[in-house]
Amino acid sequence: MIALYESVEHLDKRAVESFFMSEELLMEHAALAIKREIVSRFPNGAKVLIVSGSGNNGADGLALARLLAVEKGFLPSVYLPFGTSTWLGSKQLERLKALGIESVNGVLECDVLVDALFGSGFKRKLEDEGATVILNAMNSLRAFKIACDIPSGVSVEGGFGITAKVDLTVTMGAPKLVLFTDRIKDFAGKIVVGDLGLPKEAFAAHSDSFLLEESDMKLPLRSVQDSHKGSYGHLAVVMGDKPGAALLSALAAMRLGAGLTTVIAKGRVQIPPDLIQAKKPLAGTAAIAVGMGLGEAYVDEEIAAMIADLPAVIDADALYRPFTLDLIKSGRSVVLTPHPKEFAALLRACDLGEYTIEEVQENRLALSLTFSSAFPNAVLILKGANVIIANGRRRFLNPLGSPVLAKGGSGDVLSGMVGSLLAQGHSPLEAAINASLAHTIAALNFKGANYSMTPSDLIEELRYLA
Repeated sequence: MIALYESVEHLDKRAVESFFMSEELLMEHAALAIKREIVSRFPNGAKVLIVSGSGNNGADGLALARLLAVEKGFLPSVYLPFGTSTWLGSKQLERLKALGIESVNGVLECDVLVDALFGSGFKRKLEDEGATVILNAMNSLRAFKIACDIPSGVSVEGGFGITAKVDLTVTMGAPKLVLFTDRIKDFAGKIVVGDLGLPKEAFAAHSDSFLLEESDMKLPLRSVQDSHKGSYGHLAVVMGDKPGAALLSALAAMRLGAGLTTVIAKGRVQIPPDLIQAKKPLAGTAAIAVGMGLGEAYVDEEIAAMIADLPAVIDADALYRPFTLDLIKSGRSVVLTPHPKEFAALLRACDLGEYTIEEVQENRLALSLTFSSAFPNAVLILKGANVIIANGRRRFLNPLGSPVLAKGGSGDVLSGMVGSLLAQGHSPLEAAINASLAHTIAALNFKGANYSMTPSDLIEELRYLA
């Protein structure tokens, strides 16, 4: 689990004030971090074009050009469409001129293109016509592309306009929250953190946002020999108008270790022999999952009576039903699993604002915090390419989502997995984090074509997690 930051300006300032670094020394280490990535990928040399802006992000690029000039086989050149406007940028440019390093007049053919136009100081959507022309030229160039700190055109406040599309982003000092928003996933490429000459522990500071890693996943592996089905929890899954959704949830819950799983249905339905069927939660039920394909099969009072005091995961159209609003307003620690459209409806139902799906996607980080701050005991799993798990002031980002999961029923599987862990005694936050990680990792492990995985395939993949 890695701390994420909205901005690292305070970390840079502390590096100068507490560890006696200088801005110029930090810049040298930033340039060295990118140089290492380039040299490791192109050991025999390459023609490198660095497109540098007028600020200190551009100065990082100028320092990189000088460092590459001493490497055998590397031919660096720089393009400065806006000149330089900082003292450090002017100093770095003087050094390049003294070395005779070429300055060019446009985006030219190269092996490696380094985007050092704007960086993390950029705070708005890009609308400048000249910059747009440059970024379009950069995006159309066939080269290995690297962003210095953050792809140009990405606003640290979450805005999204014309953006540099790169293969690798070398972000400086510590990872930034904005790099893990859904819209940027197709632009930032692989993300690595470049050190600035200090140990990670020295550069770190308090954060309420965290990046989840595969190693954070804790599976419900069984270590007690003297145990039985009752030792591993009993989950009730409410079946509604679309029974397939509840069945997927129930089967996923069994696969992730629930000792017993009961499908709650008003009438007799055909279910797999792995499952139990009943009209209401049975004695000993440890948790309940509701909402998957629910429709109008039950009135709110019936659902509320079934949930009672049980740990609950709530999905789909149940998310904005009155019984759910009553639960979260009462301070119950339930797990909610909306996709963006459902989240917009949930925000509206909670009087937290009117948002389109587009607005939700552009403001996922901020809106997840808005909701979790209003209802600090609820645990939100906002589904997407980068899953956001929010609880109170804390946000956990799961970056392992993939288009493999873009298929109806994948969310039903996730809800069953969360319910399974709740039934096995995990806290709502633990259940949300571990189910989300298992869900995305199982999808990544799928060996078929990325368009072909079904929810049943996903459930099967759960058996191979370790």
